[in-house]
Amino acid sequence: MPITLLTLTRRHFCSTATLALLAPKFVAAQSGVQSGGQLVGQSRTNPRADVAAIDHDRILAAANRYLTLPPTTITAIPAPHSPGTPHDFYSESLPTPTGTEPATKPDPTTLFTAHSQALLEFCIQVPALVAAFVLAPNTPEGLRYATHAVAHLRAWFVTPATRMNPALPYGQLVRGSDAPHFESILETVHLAEVAQAVSFLTRTEAMPEEDLIAIYAWFAAYLEWLGTARPALLARDQRTHHGTSWLLQAAAFARLAPELNAGIRKVPQSPSSLAPLVAPPNEITPLSALRHQFRTATLRAQVVADGSFPRELSSPLPYRNSLFNLDMLAGICDLLSTRFESAWEYELQDGPSMRVAIAHHLPYIQNRGTWPYRADATLFTSLPLRQPSLLFAGRAYNRPEYVDLWKTLPADPTNPILQRTFPIRQPLLWVRRSPAM
Repeated sequence: MPITLLTLTRRHFCSTATLALLAPKFVAAQSGVQSGGQLVGQSRTNPRADVAAIDHDRILAAANRYLTLPPTTITAIPAPHSPGTPHDFYSESLPTPTGTEPATKPDPTTLFTAHSQALLEFCIQVPALVAAFVLAPNTPEGLRYATHAVAHLRAWFVTPATRMNPALPYGQLVRGSDAPHFESILETVHLAEVAQAVSFLTRTEAMPEEDLIAIYAWFAAYLEWLGTARPALLARDQRTHHGTSWLLQAAAFARLAPELNAGIRKVPQSPSSLAPLVAPPNEITPLSALRHQFRTATLRAQVVADGSFPRELSSPLPYRNSLFNLDMLAGICDLLSTRFESAWEYELQDGPSMRVAIAHHLPYIQNRGTWPYRADATLFTSLPLRQPSLLFAGRAYNRPEYVDLWKTLPADPTNPILQRTFPIRQPLLWVRRSPAM
């Protein structure tokens, strides 16, 4: 099915008519219907909101807390059942139900998740520290935040004794098995924002050149694993948030630096060998291939004409997974867009697009009680959060009411379960372009 950019065509008119049936108030606002002398549903807020001002206090409060925390990588956390080395990430999951399970099932509370928690904390702390640096990049205080962020990055990606291996062969294993699971792709989804954070440190004195080269090498090696390892490729081909997670990570890592886009990486054979080597052509996924995948596969596989995600709706957590998927898709649109081509405007001929997906979910973010599908099995009333998809879409589509709603929602989930499905916590690092991009 051919795919074209969104234009003012009969197809565009038909998709807008569909939105009118789904969310009349918002389409009325878009078309300029007035009530009492004001536009219905419109706002006086600038859709290109000053995120630095809005999040200023929240960013500094978090960064100041994290300044006191030393780096802790997975090498400091023994995993007794891991078949790998201390440098290999390891986490456990329950066996997949087969209908022949033993009478005594494993207790979920005994599963090993310490590596998952350590990686999540790292992925929360570094972006917060870098966001604080971005608020005051040329000050001693800003440099202090950057220096501490670099210390974490060095521990996780550079230092031979503490670095994590750039692969996930032992994520989400069933204890006693070494068969990898595609679900492990969710363990590293939060690294997408770490990659965004790294891009702001490329021109600061806090980041030594040799560390930057080694960090680029780590992400290049992990990007290569994403494009070649069987569990990663299985995740890529899922028509759910697992496939979206793969694409978000691949886009973030491929955009990290011009060196990665050009296919340059350091082969991490010797810690003292820091000179980058040129990899074979196409060894590292180019952004053009990811744009093609988003246009031709992701939209077709996940979004239907009304903007919903059917495969998320059939999961035990339809509301949370739908919002999780929407946020990641918004992040992908941001990463894959350029000054000459906007991924936000990709649209299939029969309607599926990000514009329709955002409009479909907007009423249910405004009022969870209007959710017409099955409620989540857990934590349904703890949502929504300050979904970054609202901010990004508000800026992309010039919809200030999206940004107004974003500002009213809770910004920082404290529940560790909800934290795992909220991978974009520092939107400042996404809406403000770094010098390296």
